[in-house]
Amino acid sequence: MYGQRSDSFAYNTQNAKIQGLSVQVGELFANLYEANGEDHRNTLDALEAYKSLRRLLPREDNGYGERHIGATAAHKATQGVM
Repeated sequence: MYGQRSDSFAYNTQNAKIQGLSVQVGELFANLYEANGEDHRNTLDALEAYKSLRRLLPREDNGYGERHIGATAAHKATQGVM
C-alpha cells in the first residue's frame, strides 16, 4: 500500500460500504425533504442517519480536513443531484 491512503475505498471495503449507504440515505433524505418538508419527523430522522454514517468515515487530508472522504458525492445525493 505504499503511496496509497489506507482509508481509500479501494483498500478499505468497510469505508466503501459506509460511503455507499450514506449516498443512499442522502438520496432518501432528499426525497423525503421534497415530499414532506424539513420539519417532518421522517425527514429529520433520515438527515440524522445520513450525518451519523458520514461521521463514521475518516476525514480528508490525512484526518486534518474538515470534510469526510467521499463528501462531494454524498452531498450531491442530499441535493437530489445523482
